[in-house]
Amino acid sequence: MLQGRRVLLVIAGGIAAYKGLDLIRRFREQGASVRVIMTAAASRFVSPLSAAALSGEKVHDDLFSLTDESEMGHLRLAQDADLVVVAPATADLLAKMAAGIADDLAATALLATDRPVLVAPAMNWRMWGHPATQDNLARLAARGIHRVGPNAGPLAEGESGIGRMAEPAEVVAAATLILDRSHDLDGLRALVTSGPTHEPIDPVRYIANHSSGKQGHAIAAALARHGAVTVLVSGPSAEPDPPGVEVVHVRTAREMLKACEAALPADIAVCAAAVADWRAEEAPQKLKKKGAPPTLRLVENPDILATLSAPSNKRPRLVIGFAAETENIIANAEAKRARKGCDWILANDVSAAAGTFGGDTNTIHLVSASGVEEWPALSKRAVAERLVERIAAALGKKAAAE
Repeated sequence: MLQGRRVLLVIAGGIAAYKGLDLIRRFREQGASVRVIMTAAASRFVSPLSAAALSGEKVHDDLFSLTDESEMGHLRLAQDADLVVVAPATADLLAKMAAGIADDLAATALLATDRPVLVAPAMNWRMWGHPATQDNLARLAARGIHRVGPNAGPLAEGESGIGRMAEPAEVVAAATLILDRSHDLDGLRALVTSGPTHEPIDPVRYIANHSSGKQGHAIAAALARHGAVTVLVSGPSAEPDPPGVEVVHVRTAREMLKACEAALPADIAVCAAAVADWRAEEAPQKLKKKGAPPTLRLVENPDILATLSAPSNKRPRLVIGFAAETENIIANAEAKRARKGCDWILANDVSAAAGTFGGDTNTIHLVSASGVEEWPALSKRAVAERLVERIAAALGKKAAAE
């Protein structure tokens, strides 16, 4: 909950600045107090007077204001908050944050704060996709900056694409997750895989499975809530990116392995993705009907779980896999754990009757060297929370033993 929390809201210049006003209202409805910094460009889109009326606080916009500096200096403004939210976060302000530029009040406060920072990017889809913007986002994520959105949809210029600011309700939800998080995994890095992989047969067809990504995404969100710097490598999924998590979108098993290796070193690896075991030799052109079905030559895909579990100086301290089974669930999971070399296996029934694939619940059997721990049927979010609690306890015991 946000009751009694102090939010510093930075509104940057862009058409989405109007959402900043709704955001003030929603934060205050949740019991938070809100101070507002507006850039000069933001004041061309929304009135500082409106922001002041909604927040009940003076709006700050001038780094060189003698009155503001005597009453609430920019350093105190940056520190006197539980969370700093930048919404909308323009490409320009994100670039300043990445480069450490402090040429106005907003950029200076962001450079001076040591509080958690949540950005809600908003810009044209071309600006969002530009390598400079993506490089800046990667640098900020590496520093622990949280992000929500952007979403796909209509943009201000009459175009559509990715770049639309997350809705105020999404921003408030992301802020709540950050402020309510536990700190038992602070200082640790986590890697999670999620969703299916799509293995192309030709330019229009592919091999896939029914994985939705719900469980993997929930695990990534839970790890972030508990303080871990989390990277989620996701195959094609309709699930939204979890707040506070760095997300790498991939398509194939080979792309997923490459992204996982790039995310190392990590303390924790959870391989929840349903990776295709096989891929076809991709035809360069669409296969045509010729009276008989084509013959597909299958090639074995890389084994991501076994690769991450193999002894090396980059092996995570705790590697966890999933065993999606339709029969002999425990026996198959125990054999898989021994074969892959991972620490734990979360076995579950994915037969049609279980409704696990695409559903909202899961029944887990945690298989480890200590035996089998049976969990009741739980929501996938509850499974994620229970798993992360087990991870925190296990790593705490390992640290004590070391």
